[in-house]
Amino acid sequence: MSTERTATLTVDGKTVEFPVMTGTHGPDVIDIRTLGGKTGLFTYDSGFLSTASCKSNITFIDGDKGELLYRGYPIEQLAEKCNFLEVAYLLKNGELPNAGQKADFETTIKRHTMLHDQMTKFYSGFRRDAHPMAVMVGVVGALSAFYHEALDFSDAEHRSISINRLIAKLPTIVAMAYKYNKGEPFMYPRNDLDYTANFMHMMFGTPCEKYEPNPVLVRALDVIFTLHADHEQNASTSTVRLAGSSGANPFACISAGIACLWGPAHGGANEACLNMLEEIGDVSRVNEYIARAKDKNDSFKLMGFGHRVYKNFDPRATLMRKVCNEVLAELGLENDRLFKLAMELEKIALEDEYFVEKKLYPNVDFYSGIVQKALGIPTSMFTCIFALARTVGWITQWEEMITDPEYKIGRPRQLYTGAARRDVPAIAQRP
Repeated sequence: MSTERTATLTVDGKTVEFPVMTGTHGPDVIDIRTLGGKTGLFTYDSGFLSTASCKSNITFIDGDKGELLYRGYPIEQLAEKCNFLEVAYLLKNGELPNAGQKADFETTIKRHTMLHDQMTKFYSGFRRDAHPMAVMVGVVGALSAFYHEALDFSDAEHRSISINRLIAKLPTIVAMAYKYNKGEPFMYPRNDLDYTANFMHMMFGTPCEKYEPNPVLVRALDVIFTLHADHEQNASTSTVRLAGSSGANPFACISAGIACLWGPAHGGANEACLNMLEEIGDVSRVNEYIARAKDKNDSFKLMGFGHRVYKNFDPRATLMRKVCNEVLAELGLENDRLFKLAMELEKIALEDEYFVEKKLYPNVDFYSGIVQKALGIPTSMFTCIFALARTVGWITQWEEMITDPEYKIGRPRQLYTGAARRDVPAIAQRP
């Protein structure tokens, strides 16, 4: 990382210089850590849209090019050539596993898939109709009460154990939240199945008969996991880092990330997309809603199109479009009302000059929602699936932060706009 260039700032006639830092990819950044000491001033950047909050070597996004890299590897190559646990290993360790490392990692994860039996009683403390994300926030946060023997985060082995536990137990926690909501018995993990097939067994299996996962559907869900594994310094990842900067245990930090992801502006996009399709209802009404989406005076928003980061095509959407078509064909759903509607909406939006000009392409949420619906996953569980996958990225980002020699507890500053200092009047003199 180069720091040969400098940026100059003049304040009240005084000139100060700050080093310019250059990373592997992306814009250069001005190192303003000494700004307060040199000038007595701070920067104002609402939403931190122009502020690099950390140095990271995990994930890189180029929104203009439509590029997403995990540890330097393009997401499209990883999704095509690797399964989710290989990607998890890559994010955690920095390199893809060889055959032996892959086998060892899969065995380690399988050893940690079960929950402490006492934790199953947590679920009965929730209402059956509780949102599964609310259940997840509570259950994941409670993990530290059961797995507290490896919480010395200065110890690499302790960190690794906690990371493996989180990767392994999230599918079990998510599946149990689903089963509890449905009133069905919990299904224990099966070590003869791989990570994603095992999750589908815990979600859809029953004690009445052996569940045999469909490999096409398993692969589709595995790709969804991979595409959502990490996404740079988004709101939930920044939440995990900020919580972790205080020294909080990783289970609490991941619970905080889940709570942030639950916000409708962040992790609920694919659920919102399915709700939009239900609102449109039929192919015959697509043109009506397309017209509404173009009308500036109409509050209707076309969900699942465009992306805040990607100014071009979302690279994950290209992969999910292919997976979506494979799943619909496998299940014979090409003529299903909702899926025909989605495909017609996609066709018009890709050809319509208004959407093309504004680069409102279908994003990953548009297709992943359709795929999850086809798999039989209810919309209330979509964000849980997102959290399951993103836990790998969150915990990797957490470890990167706490092992950074420059790491400090997060303490953003503010621009205070409240009342000036004043004295408290006697009660009789108060208006």
